[in-house]
Amino acid sequence: MKHLLTLLALLVAWGLNAQKIVDSRQREIVIKNVSVLPMNTETVLSNQTVVVKNGEISAMGTKVVYAKDALVIDAKGKFLLPGLAEMHAHVPPVDDIEPMKEVLLLFAANGVTTIRGMLGHPLHLELRKKIQTGDILGPRLYTSGPSFSGASVKTPEEGIERVRSQKRAGYDFMKMHPGLSKSNFEAVIKAANEEGMTYGGHVSFNVGLWRSIEANYATIDHLDGIVQSLIPRLDTLSEDEVGLFGMFAGHRADLSQLNKALQAIREHHIWIVPTQTLAEHWQSPKRSVDDMLAAPEMKYMSKAQLASWATAKQNTFKSPQYKPESVLKYNEIRKKVIYECQKQGVGLLLGSDAPQVFSVPGFSLKHELTYLVEAGLTPYEALRTGTYNVGQFFKNDNLGVIKKGAVADLVLLNANPMKDISAVGEVEGVMLNGKWLSKEEIKNTLKKLEK
Repeated sequence: MKHLLTLLALLVAWGLNAQKIVDSRQREIVIKNVSVLPMNTETVLSNQTVVVKNGEISAMGTKVVYAKDALVIDAKGKFLLPGLAEMHAHVPPVDDIEPMKEVLLLFAANGVTTIRGMLGHPLHLELRKKIQTGDILGPRLYTSGPSFSGASVKTPEEGIERVRSQKRAGYDFMKMHPGLSKSNFEAVIKAANEEGMTYGGHVSFNVGLWRSIEANYATIDHLDGIVQSLIPRLDTLSEDEVGLFGMFAGHRADLSQLNKALQAIREHHIWIVPTQTLAEHWQSPKRSVDDMLAAPEMKYMSKAQLASWATAKQNTFKSPQYKPESVLKYNEIRKKVIYECQKQGVGLLLGSDAPQVFSVPGFSLKHELTYLVEAGLTPYEALRTGTYNVGQFFKNDNLGVIKKGAVADLVLLNANPMKDISAVGEVEGVMLNGKWLSKEEIKNTLKKLEK
């Protein structure tokens, strides 16, 4: 009888540990014997036990008490990092929630627990609510409304009404796209300030970096306007001659003028989302279309999507203004700008513009971290752009860190990413707002998402 009871106990224990998704609101989750990277300081806390209850970290230390029926994960030899944030994400702006859910799962499976949607759609408001209630599994979502651009805003009055409409709808912020005229821009910014709406994104060519800084963007994304502002005699060039983000003329940028621009950006408390992955995967001649199509993560994208991305890259190469050697130099200048942002105290946020040209959700964020390190950041500094800095940006001291009381957004890794940034690709498990996704669950999820 004793042996039978022991066997039954083992079977029950096995069944409990085999659960693929466990919610800390229903059962405590314990990660023990783990090395913790808290990210509010550059340290590794060894042999920690982290207890998660009701979606937050309820206890952490070398000796803590937890419930007898808790799900216990022995993470000896592994490293616990706050969940990463994709601060320039694109959730499909379509009238169908199903493709949105696929994108969310790709992010989640790669340890991305927060996304900032940069091309809003009315259905994203419902999606955000369903994520918050737990009806849909995915990263916490901050969403812009439909963007403000030369195409969407034809008159000042149209821009003002668009601002007010997005405020009434409940979007988190406003996305700025290219093409805004000076008069339309001024009307939009004035209305946004009156309505208490924040805004960020692109810098319209006719508005320019300096006016955008004065307007107190929340973020400048893609380094847009920064490289362009450094090009001598910019006023003699057309937008087409300069190219997207300065691609065609950025190789002539005068870096001696950079400090002045970064000082103003810092003084206006503007954060920078570099999206260097976009420049490397789309604009750079280093990686051919065939090379990009052969990347392992492309199996999660549809043939139609890949064909569209291939065409975008090919068309860039075919442009009469495209000179491979000049674009390579432009990319190196971008990296110098990123490094100087870090060095001079300009806030950096992690973002890769996924899904976008050859940037697959979740996977591309790992590339972005690598490019930040190549630009001169230490692995710790790079990781902070997607963890601690994100909490500071959202004014939430319990986001992007691991400590008692923090939001339980976590990713368990097999190696230390502060020694080798590529370790972010070795995901053992993910905790998404207090819900534990095992390695088996992640593997099965990714398998289902293959096209």
